[in-house]
Amino acid sequence: MKGIILAGGKGTRLYPLTLVASKQLQAVYDKPMIYYPITSLIENGVHEFCLISSPEDLPRFEQLLRDGRQWGISIEYREQPNPEGIAQAFLIADTFIGNDPVTLVLGDNLFYGPDAFASAFEQFDGGATIFAYRVNNPEQYGVVEFDKDGRAISLEEKPVNPKSPFVVPGIYLYDNQVVEIVQNLKPSTRGELEITDVNTAYLNMDQLQVHRLERGFGWLDSGTSQSLHEAAAFVQTVEKRQGIKIGCPEEAAWRRAFINAAQIDVLIGEMPPCDYRDYLTSLRNEGVAVGAN
Repeated sequence: MKGIILAGGKGTRLYPLTLVASKQLQAVYDKPMIYYPITSLIENGVHEFCLISSPEDLPRFEQLLRDGRQWGISIEYREQPNPEGIAQAFLIADTFIGNDPVTLVLGDNLFYGPDAFASAFEQFDGGATIFAYRVNNPEQYGVVEFDKDGRAISLEEKPVNPKSPFVVPGIYLYDNQVVEIVQNLKPSTRGELEITDVNTAYLNMDQLQVHRLERGFGWLDSGTSQSLHEAAAFVQTVEKRQGIKIGCPEEAAWRRAFINAAQIDVLIGEMPPCDYRDYLTSLRNEGVAVGAN
């Protein structure tokens, strides 16, 4: 499965921070925001990436992430001159997708918890798979409604009167029908190609799977100043209490055997003295990764 990371948008809700750098390059505690969605996909075996952002921000992402080879992955970059909806990503990346299934993750989303995505990635065999997460403010998101048997029966984008407290977080799995579906979409009243309309198309074809995320799973959307602060506080609390790091692509790549022990040693050697280097050094000394040798 290939992976698209959508890191576009103007980041107006984070103004004036976004005068300095793209929203997805802001710090979430000790790492750039973009590290978190990349790590989530690496953890689930994705190693071919397409990162989409604005023409002015793409060079900054390329400087930070390079071609991905250091993590055993490949990253190509594509421009989104004007943000016209999440689903627009599939039109921009159509030749990258080709005949393969694809997962799309939003660059400002952070996930943490049990391996809720693992079975969905492993068992994916066509159609679409999305996730449902319970929140207190569903009117701000795409809402999924279930019947009494737990089957998804409707989807609405930011409804005034939500039919359920379950919303769809920013990670989606699709077969390559998704490109044709988006090509036939009409923009919403907001002038955007809505991802909810894509999911509804799959629902109408009876090809949509919805996985409810369990209690204890953490999902944070870091698109506002308050949510950015909350995400940073969450990461800091978990990392300090458990002695682990969230959103560490080097660790994820090593555990997935995308890179070996010699390669992790090179990465550690290139880092200046810091807590991040100390963490990777401790993992290397413990030999805990699948790829250790």
